[in-house]
Amino acid sequence: MTQIRDNAAGIYFHVPFCVRKCPYCDFYSVLVTAQLCEVYTDAVCCNLAAYAAPVVVDSLYFGGGTPSLLLPQQIERILQTAARCFSISPDAEVTLEVNPATVNEAELQNLLRAGINRLSVGVQSLDSGELSRLGRLHTAQQAVQTVEAAAHAGFSNLSCDLMLATPGQTEETLTRTLTQLTALPISHISAYLLKIEPGTPFDAAQIRRQCPDEDVAAELYLHAVALLERAGFLQYEISNFAKPGCESRHNCKYWRCKPYLGIGPAAHACWNGKRFFVPSSLSAFLDAPVQSTVLEDDNPCTREEAIMLGMRLSEGVPEAWLTQKTAEIERLCRAGFLRHFDGRVAFTPKGFLVSNTILAQLLD
Repeated sequence: MTQIRDNAAGIYFHVPFCVRKCPYCDFYSVLVTAQLCEVYTDAVCCNLAAYAAPVVVDSLYFGGGTPSLLLPQQIERILQTAARCFSISPDAEVTLEVNPATVNEAELQNLLRAGINRLSVGVQSLDSGELSRLGRLHTAQQAVQTVEAAAHAGFSNLSCDLMLATPGQTEETLTRTLTQLTALPISHISAYLLKIEPGTPFDAAQIRRQCPDEDVAAELYLHAVALLERAGFLQYEISNFAKPGCESRHNCKYWRCKPYLGIGPAAHACWNGKRFFVPSSLSAFLDAPVQSTVLEDDNPCTREEAIMLGMRLSEGVPEAWLTQKTAEIERLCRAGFLRHFDGRVAFTPKGFLVSNTILAQLLD
């Protein structure tokens, strides 16, 4: 697993811009304009100055939305401001989410020069029918070309997003996608089971009928875990797989209760001993001298929360944290949902599928 400095923090930037919103997505975003990107960059830099502190930061993450819609010079300005306001580690992991076909090789080279050293490419599928049903703007060929162009531009740390149990997906189509995907010059894959969110265009009976049922979705997930392991991508979290040493440093902070600052509308944070989020309003974010926040928890990272988050990881948690549940743990191990190793307890892939139910039992 990736080693994280005990006191190092992360910074997350929510970039709320899209060319068109995907019908399954409920993340906050608005239609992009050049002017909005510029004033958003100004606001982010102002907020970085407002939060400035002598804190070591070893991961920065641009999520969205479609962060690759920002110009490389805007991203560079944000990173330069962050470097003035915090102590950025020389080896910091700096990730940008990219939608295929939104960048060319020259722009990718500019992103690398701007300070981005890790890309997360929103592939989702390499099956043309699945991409169409998901409402994606790119083709399978464009997704492959984007990954290859990024590698050619000089990126050595590349991740791809994949969606499981999407409308019309079968074990055969998933196998083809994974075979092609793992042959690309990438070191990390995030594979998420589709969750139909209320209020999205996907929240319709017609779409639900096209999706694999719960049992088939579970089979697709376990099939993906097995194929990825055979290809050298080891599961380190419920939905994340990496070649050894290439786990996402930034995302591991969330699951290990490490501090991270969130900037931008709809961003979340665990900072200065408090957990809070920014309201989902771009106009409010742009108008305020410092982003407004809503307190979620003034005492985060309790033992219970550390167990809930830590059990998302394949490394699990120390068994000593669950001493009162020894009999229950033994039963779940025999049933194939949990496993013991080196004084720790963790979910198996089968257990991850019902993790919420099991955690409720363990924390009762």
